[in-house]
Amino acid sequence: MNSRTGARSMRATLRLQFRGGMTLDGACALVPQFARMGISHLYASPLCAARPGSTHGYDTIAYDRIDPELGGEAALLRLTDRLHAHGMGLILDIVPNHMAVDAGNAWWLDVLAWGRASAHANWFDIQWHAPDPELHGKVLLPFLDRPVEDAMTAGLLFLRHDKDSGLFFIHHHEHRFPLCPAGYAGLLAKVHAPAPLLVAWTRVAMRAGPCAEVDAALAALRQWAGTDEGTQAMCRLATLHDATNVSGRRQLEELLAAQAWQPAFWREAATRINWRRFFDITGLVGVCVEREEVFEAVHAYVFSLYQRGVVDGLRVDHVDGLDAPAAYCQRLRERLDILGPLRPERARPGGTVYVEKILVAGESLPTAWPVDGTTGYDFMDQVGAVLHDGAGAAVLDRLWATCGPDAQPLDPIVKTARAQLLEHTFCAEFTHLSFLLERVLCGTAAACALHGLHDALCNLLVQFHPYRTYFGDEAMQDHTAGCAALQQAERAACAFLANGQHAVMSDMVRFLEARPEQAPPVAVRYLQLAFEHLTAPLAAKSLEDTAFYRYGRLLSRNEVGSDPQHLALPVAAFHAACAERAASYPHALLATATHDHKRGEDARARLAIISEAAEEWEALVQGWFAHNGAGQGCGPDRIDELMLYQTLVGAWPLLPFGDEAARARFVQRITQWQTKALREAKRHTGWTRPDEAYETACTRFVERLLDPARSTVFLRQLEGFVTRIALAGALNGLAQTLLRLCVPGVPDLYQGCDLWDFSLVDPDNRSAVDFAHRATLLEQATGFASAAATWRTGRVKQDMIRRILSFRQHYPGLFASGNYVPVVIGGADQAHAIAFLRQHDGMSLLVVAPRLPLGLRVDADTLALGHTPDISIELPALSGPWHSLLGDVPPCVHAPFVRGGVPIACLVHDPRIA
Repeated sequence: MNSRTGARSMRATLRLQFRGGMTLDGACALVPQFARMGISHLYASPLCAARPGSTHGYDTIAYDRIDPELGGEAALLRLTDRLHAHGMGLILDIVPNHMAVDAGNAWWLDVLAWGRASAHANWFDIQWHAPDPELHGKVLLPFLDRPVEDAMTAGLLFLRHDKDSGLFFIHHHEHRFPLCPAGYAGLLAKVHAPAPLLVAWTRVAMRAGPCAEVDAALAALRQWAGTDEGTQAMCRLATLHDATNVSGRRQLEELLAAQAWQPAFWREAATRINWRRFFDITGLVGVCVEREEVFEAVHAYVFSLYQRGVVDGLRVDHVDGLDAPAAYCQRLRERLDILGPLRPERARPGGTVYVEKILVAGESLPTAWPVDGTTGYDFMDQVGAVLHDGAGAAVLDRLWATCGPDAQPLDPIVKTARAQLLEHTFCAEFTHLSFLLERVLCGTAAACALHGLHDALCNLLVQFHPYRTYFGDEAMQDHTAGCAALQQAERAACAFLANGQHAVMSDMVRFLEARPEQAPPVAVRYLQLAFEHLTAPLAAKSLEDTAFYRYGRLLSRNEVGSDPQHLALPVAAFHAACAERAASYPHALLATATHDHKRGEDARARLAIISEAAEEWEALVQGWFAHNGAGQGCGPDRIDELMLYQTLVGAWPLLPFGDEAARARFVQRITQWQTKALREAKRHTGWTRPDEAYETACTRFVERLLDPARSTVFLRQLEGFVTRIALAGALNGLAQTLLRLCVPGVPDLYQGCDLWDFSLVDPDNRSAVDFAHRATLLEQATGFASAAATWRTGRVKQDMIRRILSFRQHYPGLFASGNYVPVVIGGADQAHAIAFLRQHDGMSLLVVAPRLPLGLRVDADTLALGHTPDISIELPALSGPWHSLLGDVPPCVHAPFVRGGVPIACLVHDPRIA
């Protein structure tokens, strides 16, 4: 049961978001529906214990159990039994990079309580020797709602004893910070606790760290605290440390100074934090999973589930956040391979490993990672781009340029965002990296130029394009791509530096690209890791979470894993990417929607049609600019207004609003998206310092635009444009789905996306799914042509998925091992189709998908062509009949799009079938 066997068993996955109303038993009830769709593996979001009330599960508090809010392990076993009964398996999303900073995280609490004496002190990426003398040996806790002094004066930092655990905590709203048990003796002496209790805690203080004596002392403390005398003593302790008076403030200050942590105002995180966060989320702390003992603790339970045949494969979240991704993947693969033969005979083939990794243009997965592929963002980019019309770029650029001085090309927008993030969001991380660099450069020829170090480092980070390099990894690997990326960034950065700073830059890059087999000094290794831990979040935050909300040429290309400056991809390049995947990662996941997407797959497919109707769109938008009065009341500006119009076009429902409540829900979705978009852009407002006046003005603008009583002309024009392109958008969505189902790789279906998906960014894309409605449609399945005649319901998309996945189920070898052969298209309308063959063991599958469908002239009600396009395809000579998975076989296979037919073909040729 090695990875190859496990990967070959993967036909199609269905990503299910647990929490937010979805439990393991709830999923259990859906298994028959997923099996009927042709799904081979349920692909679950993280299931381990997470912060109470978590909506996503990425805020893990314990790796050794299934979250009880989901039903615990018993419910997981019920789910997997149901999956196995339907011939299905389970892929589990795991989160080895970070954990929640939460009172339920026992490892984290132990570190706070004991500091460097904790057995877990090195399990989290903490800078115990931070340059800041106030933080030497301490952990900064930037969770206060105001500066420490103000919190004390307001009585918002106070001492409490927890009777259940026996521990003392400092409380601040929902936060609890544990006191070091070594100081309990001194605390209890203040209230004249019984002598035996003081002796017990004095013994603990002598040990100065976690020890066997702690449990007995805690038991005694709990017992005494439960008495009337003890209860009164705890109240006196709280009063003695009441910071609202002078004496209590002094006592509390002394108590806090003795701890292994330092409380701070939450705004200080950006400038002072001394531990690695997940991006800029201070509620998530980086885990040192590269340490063997941490790796074992993080994965022991998952390995147990795998060995028992409960879990069949893994999806590794944010692999670029790890110190050593290659070493991690190698260790993970080795353990799965060892455990594979120990799995029960009844278990499904297992061992598949996918990594969540963003690949920039020209980047490939490192060959040193023994994984089965990515989670599919690269395919999402490729299939999205190939369905855009590159000819519309010039007009869209022209419209974008009219939106003001901030409407720049993408590259300067990203670089500006990077510089701003380094200054305001990742200031602490940049300061730490600078400190490490200064330490490394001391004694080198560049030491005389240290005055320019910070400027050189900032410019290098601004110009560095990929997520990261892997020189800090512990495994030997090919670093050619990393060297090229660093050298390119060096050349670009030097253009902004004085000549005297070039030597600093040269030495900096030389140290950053030192390989582990060259045995660089430990200080260099720490420098490399700090650089790589900064470039990854810097890349993500500057592009996906900033530039995507500042650059509005066409929002269908502003998607995770995509490069918006490239509007379209030639068909030949798409074929080349598919062929490369077939050769290197034939079982990689293929995604077109995820829990992190910026807008739904069918919203993007519809917006892509704008690239075909660019001049019409330009004229329409310019009219809206002139007549909608966006500038009245201080917002939105032209950039935010253009993005709003695109969002309305992409999300506008196919069927009229049923009532005012439905319209109100739509308005709420749009304003929720808009507030998030404005804050992510950080141009007029932001998450940390929101400009309520601007946000309110933008919200009122939306409400006015979408009010039929006040915006009759606008709504008529908007609905008219959506009606004009919605049909083509639906064909684009079907083409996207068809390609995902048939090109090399494993199609991944995001929950609910078997019907049209016009969702917006989270939380909208994580909303509850009406599975009952989908099940009803599935049970009422009819012919493909009939489904196409009711295309607005989305049934045609569901029908296509069901038909093709059913075929994959019966002929898995064709997709797991079949050749991928691009098909040459001829004719005047050749730009309107993409065609290829999948061939294996004498069988051929011909796929012809529509492209740039606005020019295909399709009937608005039936999706049927009103004419026969001039499209012909060149096929090898094959004797015998063809069979269609989607309705009737065209009269001539070499001309698959004919008048009266839906312009989609999925034809099978098997000489063994008469």
